[in-house]
Amino acid sequence: MKPKPTAVTPPEPRNFFQDVHEVVRLVPAGRVTTYGAIAHYLGARHGARTVGYAMMAAHTAAPYVPAHRVLNRLGHLTGRLHYATPFAMQEALEAEGIQVVEDRVGDFGKLFWDPGVELA
Repeated sequence: MKPKPTAVTPPEPRNFFQDVHEVVRLVPAGRVTTYGAIAHYLGARHGARTVGYAMMAAHTAAPYVPAHRVLNRLGHLTGRLHYATPFAMQEALEAEGIQVVEDRVGDFGKLFWDPGVELA
């Protein structure tokens, strides 16, 4: 006699913004990453812009998402205009000991946190 098949509940669909937020929550204080590095890690090789949209939505996400740690590929604070004040992103980075000069993170290469390497 064959065993009776059991019902399988399909997995809940993943939400890309939630996935982005989960990765950003793993970026250590005092380190930074990029929109592109997150997109690449999540399998969306050309999804850097969508990661940016996820960062704009992060301000209302719970638990807290440290969106200030996500920069463009050159280390520029391109997301700063989406904060309450034009300097809030810079102030959050400086509070973690990261030097910012003319809207760019100093020692960007040294502080860069690549989820593809760190979470492998």
